[in-house]
Amino acid sequence: MGKIYSALLVAYDENGEIYEKGLREIVRYNIDQNKVDGIYVGGSTGENFMLDTSEKKRIFEIAYDETKGAVDLIAQVGSVNLKEAKELAKFVTELGYKTISAVTPFYYKFDFEEIKSYYNSILENVDTEMILYSIPALTGVSISEDQFAELFENPKIVGIKFTAGDFYLLERVRNRFPDKIIYSGFDEMLLPAVSLGVDGAIGSTFNVNALKARATFEAVEKGDLVEARKLQSESNDLITDLLSNGLYNTIKLLLAELGVDAQYCREPMKKPNDEQRARTKEIYKKYFNQ
Repeated sequence: MGKIYSALLVAYDENGEIYEKGLREIVRYNIDQNKVDGIYVGGSTGENFMLDTSEKKRIFEIAYDETKGAVDLIAQVGSVNLKEAKELAKFVTELGYKTISAVTPFYYKFDFEEIKSYYNSILENVDTEMILYSIPALTGVSISEDQFAELFENPKIVGIKFTAGDFYLLERVRNRFPDKIIYSGFDEMLLPAVSLGVDGAIGSTFNVNALKARATFEAVEKGDLVEARKLQSESNDLITDLLSNGLYNTIKLLLAELGVDAQYCREPMKKPNDEQRARTKEIYKKYFNQ
């Protein structure tokens, strides 16, 4: 059975500070209502790349404390600042995380040897497994099948969070590395990823739509592609509405409708306006209060 991980949203207050009460409620909602298998902490969905090191550590602490071993945790420690990535890897390992993840180094045009050195350096002094985080649309870094093979030479690198639409590459990597873990990272492309044999999925919309994602997995595993296509279509209707209204703000507003004090995004992301709030209420009625 494929595993479903929510990419954890983080609640920020009106001043952009971490809102611990809301963050704990988001974690609890994912565990108690979304029934996720795990939570991916410190990724794009948590607005991670707008945080300083101490704030990232605090989020890792809160998520770990609130989870209390109820579900798996993956800590995304990657950063264009390698010293920070290594510090965070050491911090979460000592905290008790068993698995880390790291986005490919971005902004500068690093060559593959630099990327490989970055990953090996993060792992050299920690006793944890790593899930590579490949998201070419945001990092500008594409990793080939043979380059994945080179990275997998490090035994601590056990898999990939594959957030790309290249299903030819996904099939090739799945076929070549049957013992590695592959998590799909594009919620709107879950069905084709599942059909190619991914081990699970990590998604931002799973903060409100994890049950349907799990049902999609189950339908494919039962061979019921008609049901799987129906479920993916329903998920994509929701995703389209979320994207058109501002993804992170709308998910947080939906969580508020569901009783979770998810608060705001951090600047320079905008606070929701009256139109977004009204549209979110329509989305809530359409999908969650039928």
